[in-house]
Amino acid sequence: MPDRVPAEADVSGPAAGVVTAALRRAIRGQAGAARAHVRQLRRAHPDETPARIRERLDARFLSAVTASGAAVGATAAVPGIGTIVAFGAVGAESLVFLEAAAFYTLSVAEVHGIDVREGEHEELLVMTVMLGASGTAILANAVGSSGGAGSLASRSLHVPGLKEINRRMLSRFVRKFAVKRAGLAVGKLAPAGLGAAVGGWGNRRLGRTVVDTADATFGAPPTAWPTP
Repeated sequence: MPDRVPAEADVSGPAAGVVTAALRRAIRGQAGAARAHVRQLRRAHPDETPARIRERLDARFLSAVTASGAAVGATAAVPGIGTIVAFGAVGAESLVFLEAAAFYTLSVAEVHGIDVREGEHEELLVMTVMLGASGTAILANAVGSSGGAGSLASRSLHVPGLKEINRRMLSRFVRKFAVKRAGLAVGKLAPAGLGAAVGGWGNRRLGRTVVDTADATFGAPPTAWPTP
């Protein structure tokens, strides 16, 4: 039997509700688009392996989140109104980052041939990837040795008690997402163009954590695409 998932304190209140709703909305909105995007990449590059397509996903995700962070930070350089505008934009950009991470995670799942169309598995993997090392630790603890061989992502499809695991994962996710984004927001509000540098660098650093955690969660891509 897998070890018990460590208990997490419940996180409640308006902020938690906003993050939770945004997470689920991002997953619902990006799931179909992610699968379609991988199919389009395969049509555009028919000779490329799953590993090469995965590299494309990594690069596009990092470029997108870096650009969005820099764009928000740059608004703080506008004389008189920059900081006010940037403060409002930071919240919206955080949701953009969340949607980009969900899209990226579900695209990687498609490359690896992992069908996570049931909403709870989609949520589990997106939260795992966004949480970083703590996410993979929670998932590994939940899966234990009962899932057989394969990556954490593939073994998670067979893990029992998914609702409880997701509840604990969500509690951790809400707190960590809020703390990381709040800390980064302060730097993005810096004037004289510094906000753009901080925003771009910070988003890329968070994006790199997402990519590295996807590596740990999904493992190496398959060597070839499945035969139709």
